[in-house]
Amino acid sequence: MNRKQKKELRERQSTRQLMGITQLTDHGVKTAKGELVFFMLKPDNLSVLSREGVHSRVNVLADLLRTTHSVRLLAMDSKESFLSNKHFYQERLAQETDPHIRNLLQQDMEHLDAIQASTASAREFALAYPVDKENPFDPRYLEKSLLDRGLRVRLAEQKDIKRLLAVYYQRDAVTEQLPDFDGEEAVCDG
Repeated sequence: MNRKQKKELRERQSTRQLMGITQLTDHGVKTAKGELVFFMLKPDNLSVLSREGVHSRVNVLADLLRTTHSVRLLAMDSKESFLSNKHFYQERLAQETDPHIRNLLQQDMEHLDAIQASTASAREFALAYPVDKENPFDPRYLEKSLLDRGLRVRLAEQKDIKRLLAVYYQRDAVTEQLPDFDGEEAVCDG
């Protein structure tokens, strides 16, 4: 297959096909390499824990990652980036001569800084477990096992999976509702 044929094939593929996902499941995704089940991990605020408390939390997570060879830890930056907006305001500020407009532009830049500072810790963490076809596991049992270890987790729902995929592939942290199929909102609204 030549380059042009590959490009045409890629253009006809759905978003899921391009990502290698064959199906969204109740708590994960199926790919050609198998199924992954996700657990949303709620991080602790380490700044309020004692030194021993931080050490304990780190050890629990390290033990999990060390003893469970197939688990993957995803750390996603789910905050919106305002860098391009800030560049726009800086360029406008450099061009603007009216002091009133300059003041408004400066206020807008300060507002963006305040929003970005308030969301600086907007990180999402997830644990991804591959499902072994020969030894499938009950995700609810695994969730209880993780909770028993002292981790604050919950089994991911489809909306969580979609949001993780949106953040990972599109850097889109603000979309509230993601459709199941490309163009679904146009068909349903019309």
